[in-house]
Amino acid sequence: MFGSFNPRRFAAATLLVVLLFCVLAQSQDPIEIVRIESDLVDLKVSVLAVSPKLKAPLLEQKDFTVLEDGMAQEISFFAAADTPFDLVLLLDLSGSNSKKLKMIRSSAKRFVDSARSVDRIALVAFTDRSSLLSPFSLDRRQLKKRIDEIDEAMGGTNFWDSLDYVLRDLISKGQGMRRSAVVVMTDGIDNALSDVPGPGSRVTFDQLLSRIRDSEAIVFPIYLDNEEENVKRYRIPRAAYAQARADLTQIASNCGTFMYRAAKLKDLDQVYSRVIADLSTVYTISYRPLNRRVDGKWRSVEVQLSQRADLLARTKRGYYAKAESER
Repeated sequence: MFGSFNPRRFAAATLLVVLLFCVLAQSQDPIEIVRIESDLVDLKVSVLAVSPKLKAPLLEQKDFTVLEDGMAQEISFFAAADTPFDLVLLLDLSGSNSKKLKMIRSSAKRFVDSARSVDRIALVAFTDRSSLLSPFSLDRRQLKKRIDEIDEAMGGTNFWDSLDYVLRDLISKGQGMRRSAVVVMTDGIDNALSDVPGPGSRVTFDQLLSRIRDSEAIVFPIYLDNEEENVKRYRIPRAAYAQARADLTQIASNCGTFMYRAAKLKDLDQVYSRVIADLSTVYTISYRPLNRRVDGKWRSVEVQLSQRADLLARTKRGYYAKAESER
């Protein structure tokens, strides 16, 4: 039934089995490497200049110190790359900015033009709710068309909810080498502030700050200065504007950025160049933590720049030490 024994066929079959065994054996190496390398903590680090007038220079590995729970770690891998990024333009179209609508449209289109061709841009508008005008796109013509379609600014302001939405839902996790930034143009007035009428955001400002600190995205707040006209027009108390500016400053401080003021279009030019320059270069730093326990506890991470008081490093604040299967 099986036919007669053929030595040549047997030899060929044996050789095939041996070759398959060798291939399978060799294929185990990458699996083992991946398993070992998964113990590394990977950081994407952006470096920003402390002064908005300066540009951060290209740095080397020796310029960086990585701390985990306050203990210095040995850097296992370091690379700097001119990296594309994902940018969200978050536009305040509430009634308090109705007289700034032309400037908002013009500045948004100029920002689209200033970004590099490899950078993706998403557009989000907000009043008392968020509206996705465009998902992340490389199509500059379509983005500007969407901006031109903005024809009114009216309604309440749920600023905190809207920024929380962008950080939580719009900016995807695990984007590879892409960095993320949010440029938000707003007067900072949320209806949740004291003495400002309207229900306001459900997210508290403290909750928003926690979201910002946990995010790898960098927020660039632009304060649209409309205080004088709106104090008279809507009777918004000056104390609310003072608090809004303090909130925007605190957001910027947590991201290592600045709160920029804009009353006219030319005020925004330095913001554009700053965002493009600071986020274009991303440093990838990996290290194997000295604390190898997989106990699910939080490990705080800090990246410092040695002898560079003029610069600030921005990366995630930490991670939970979980097994790969739990992540």
